Amino acid sequence: MILLQLSAGQGPLECCQAVGLALKVIEKQCCAQGVKLTVIEAKELKERGCFKSVLLQLDSAQRLAKSWQGIMLWVCQSKYRPKHKRKNWFFSGQMYEVNEAQLDRGVTFQTCRASGAGGQHVNTTDSAVRATHHTTGLSVRVESERSQHANKRLASILLFQKLEALKHEHMTQQEKVRWQQHQTLERGNPIKVFKGEKFSHSHGS
Repeated sequence: MILLQLSAGQGPLECCQAVGLALKVIEKQCCAQGVKLTVIEAKELKERGCFKSVLLQLDSAQRLAKSWQGIMLWVCQSKYRPKHKRKNWFFSGQMYEVNEAQLDRGVTFQTCRASGAGGQHVNTTDSAVRATHHTTGLSVRVESERSQHANKRLASILLFQKLEALKHEHMTQQEKVRWQQHQTLERGNPIKVFKGEKFSHSHGS
């Protein structure tokens, strides 16, 4: 399984808008190539179509996901701040390859009652799932799907991604400095450049 995370990082609203526009492009690419795309997690802002980050699952589309890995640039006048001089908005992509056989290793699952808002659609079975990683103590709770099986799978994927992020946090200071330098260099040479409100793609320098 291939996961792809798009992130605006610490960037302003315009970078979050770029993530939303990139998501639409990826959806079109997947549709054209017959690739099944699932949005695992989306951190959307109040402004429509703006995302702090999105985590996507692509079925057997390593090449497509890899083409979105790295720093990307959107060159456009801000619609939120029309008089703003800045026109360069950066966002990034990170691909993860998941070995599904090892996904649940060292993880405990607990089922619990989904905390729905009531009404006839409330799920009265114990379909919500909490996944806890033994070594780190990290845990996630998922109740967005109707079935326990679907929630368990989703919890596994989210936990995997959190563990990968944790690995990065625990880098040595030296590694972090090196990585930040690399990021800065990458900013000067984005892997993809998009231009204007139509988010049209032109290749990086």
